[in-house]
Amino acid sequence: MSTGKYEAVIGLEVHVQLNTQSKIFCSCRNRFGDRPNANTCPVCLGLPGSLPVLNRKVLESAIKVGLALNCHVAERMKFDRKNYFYPDLPKAYQISQFDMPVSAKGYVDIMVNGEPKKIGITRAHVEEDAGKLLHEGIKDGSNVDYNRTGTPLIEIVSEPDMRMPEEAYEYLTALKAILQYLEVSDCNMEEGSLRCDANVSIRPRGQKEFGVKAEIKNLNSFKAVARAIQYEIDRQTDSIEEGDTVVQETRLWNDAKGVTTSMRSKEEAHDYRYFPEPDLVPFVISREIVSKIKATMPELPRERQQRFVDTYGITVLDAAVLTQEKRLADFYEETVACGSDPKAASNWIANELLGQMKQRDLTIATLTITPKAMANLIQIINKGLISGKIGKDVLGEMFSTDKLPEEIVKAKGLLQISDEGAIARVIDEVIAAHQKSVDDYRAGKKNALGFLVGQVMQKTKGKANPALVNKILTTKLEA
Repeated sequence: MSTGKYEAVIGLEVHVQLNTQSKIFCSCRNRFGDRPNANTCPVCLGLPGSLPVLNRKVLESAIKVGLALNCHVAERMKFDRKNYFYPDLPKAYQISQFDMPVSAKGYVDIMVNGEPKKIGITRAHVEEDAGKLLHEGIKDGSNVDYNRTGTPLIEIVSEPDMRMPEEAYEYLTALKAILQYLEVSDCNMEEGSLRCDANVSIRPRGQKEFGVKAEIKNLNSFKAVARAIQYEIDRQTDSIEEGDTVVQETRLWNDAKGVTTSMRSKEEAHDYRYFPEPDLVPFVISREIVSKIKATMPELPRERQQRFVDTYGITVLDAAVLTQEKRLADFYEETVACGSDPKAASNWIANELLGQMKQRDLTIATLTITPKAMANLIQIINKGLISGKIGKDVLGEMFSTDKLPEEIVKAKGLLQISDEGAIARVIDEVIAAHQKSVDDYRAGKKNALGFLVGQVMQKTKGKANPALVNKILTTKLEA
């Protein structure tokens, strides 16, 4: 187990597939899930005589990402050939960017345990994706699907600024939110449109030199990233304290077992023999183009979070939850626009709605409840037509019906009892049936009141107005 003698040094490499209609250097369709090898052509297959042409939309998306990550957008960029052999790489090289990326030297703001921190961005460059090896149902070999070959990627390389797994988790969460707000990628890790590798090393506290790093692959969720980093910190610390040497290597994360295992040694750096791509000239990125793209930039998560606090008077914590995903932030604002009280909407969406969605394994993308229905639920609660407790039950019903909450309440007879006479009669019955609790209250045991209120709510099946129950019951007990 790791001790306080050491600190971790963590850097992340994130690959993001762009959601352009066509690939980066050809007109083939860029779409996940199509029949294997259906979306290929001589360019993305690297056939002799074919020439790549840069997709303008890819460059525009890359500039957007650079601006959103507070990077400097280059005035000149070029493409390079990254040479290596692998069965899913038809040309035996990948068109990438080496020493002249589209953007570099930026940062992402994160919050960890209530404290702000900047995570530096080394570079955000564009490149083409490789194909995909298929193993399922195949004996003694693999098949290759080249549909993914030529899919446009942005590789975002962080500075080694992170020291804890929690920081890596928050960085990835913030990065994903930014990319989704820009609408350049769906960031779906299950489909491979967002992939992450983690570089982890440890060093004695106070030492400036980095330790020997391990690169961790096969990370398919943000939680897996955090768990793998913590395991690797502990593994390397234990090795050093036991007198062993940490070797530079690539390791795979086994999520089921919660361990990393060695994949290949990296004691000698792989020589990719980068050289300028001869079929693509260097590009000049005019400041006019950058200015035009900057003018179209959407409101980003941090800006929207602050606006929610200022405009709607909600807490910073709730604003952070609501703006973490663009669709969720849109849902909240549409709920308010439909007439809901902003603070009540914040509470119900950030806590109750998201809680019930988690129980049902739903996302905001698969949610069928509309902002209009959510606003209607909050309105009838605020009007006193139903209690908050009944409201939670109605919300549960809303997941399986297209009816408005008001219609559900009327159909099920859930309207709140606000008739003081009717409530008083139930209270009299409860007092008569629980004399000991009445005596306890009058003897100074104030928690007996909660028990008696609970009995009233139970007899009315949760439909009695809680405020009136407390008021009438207290009056009768103190008479």
